[in-house]
Amino acid sequence: MEVASRAMGEDSVDRAEGFGERLLGVLLDRARLLPPQLIAPLIAGEVARIGGRDVSILLQDYAQELLVPLQGDKLHVGQPEPVTDSPAGRSFLRAEVVEVAQARGGVRMYLPLLDGSDQVGVLALTVDAVGDDDRRLLGRLASLVADMLVTKNAYTDQFFLARRREPMSVSAEIQWSLLPPLTMTVPQVQVAGILEPAYRAAGDSFDYALNDNILHLAVIDAMGHDLDAASMATIAIGAYRHARRVFVSLAEKYTFMDLAISRQFGDDHFVTAQLMHLNIATGELELVNAGHPAPLLIRDGQVVQQLESATTLPVGFGGEMPRIKEHTLQRGDRVLCYTDGIIEERVDGGQPFGEERLIHCVNRLGQEPSDGMRADLRRLSHTLKEERAGRTSDDATLFMIEWHGGAADHLAVFD
Repeated sequence: MEVASRAMGEDSVDRAEGFGERLLGVLLDRARLLPPQLIAPLIAGEVARIGGRDVSILLQDYAQELLVPLQGDKLHVGQPEPVTDSPAGRSFLRAEVVEVAQARGGVRMYLPLLDGSDQVGVLALTVDAVGDDDRRLLGRLASLVADMLVTKNAYTDQFFLARRREPMSVSAEIQWSLLPPLTMTVPQVQVAGILEPAYRAAGDSFDYALNDNILHLAVIDAMGHDLDAASMATIAIGAYRHARRVFVSLAEKYTFMDLAISRQFGDDHFVTAQLMHLNIATGELELVNAGHPAPLLIRDGQVVQQLESATTLPVGFGGEMPRIKEHTLQRGDRVLCYTDGIIEERVDGGQPFGEERLIHCVNRLGQEPSDGMRADLRRLSHTLKEERAGRTSDDATLFMIEWHGGAADHLAVFD
């Protein structure tokens, strides 16, 4: 035994599978009926039973800049830790366990909190020493903690308030409640999105769903600002999800959205949209562009082309049934979608930022070592913000896909 503690009335901690199953089972059984504010103390108490101390639950803030500690009885509440250049940040971005030896003895462990493949935050704790049995048990504990946080999040504002670092507009509240998880990873494909300005977003949104081998994707930009734009984005995404769930074609999804916007808002309102189907087994990509900037195809870190398509009218203008443009991805390819707030921001005495400058930033960062797609997208977002001197006067959304391919094998997860 490498972690000294008392557990379950015994003189030492049993690291056998049976002990771990009992501990996780007790935690799961107790958490089911606990109110949200008691989840954190429960987690801290169970970690203490296996020798952990100074337990912190760190959640990503909405601007994706900091990992902020959740308040709670028995939790260690320190200062927020930067996502960049901190052990907690490395664990979060790379989805891996990070261990740091402490000057006064012991090991500080940072374990990613993964709900499925979505990174929720980081579980941090200190142990006297750590071995393989400890890593296995604590990794399973972190997975269970992530599931509990996501489940309880639907019943409380506690986690939202911890993540919010400045006042948020009503339109931004609407948009964040509309979004799917910001990341998804399966062996065949990864997706990640970033919404800026995090606390004042209005008309930008994205959505995705993986149904069998088809990844359904939509990136939208509703005209205007504030609640009017947020309302249009809500209707557009709602219509998109409805169309997706009644199994219509990609072109028909556009028609569903178009009718919903025009009937609700009239012919003087519109939403630009990028709609896609990606076969995650073959890399075949179908694309509909409704007045939106063309996505960029990135190969080996460099932009090789814009994925052009026959552009149809924006959603809400009553365009004809759009034509589908087909592309075929290679393994490792990335597709970057973005909204016009990225390229139309005024810089350098009033000149628009422009697509060439965006491509230059992508290519420059592509020459640096990669920390994975999610970390690379976050770094691109912050680089673009710096290039714009911190200005984001319009919504500026990035959404990236990385395709790896290969046949889906639902039994592989049990091997």
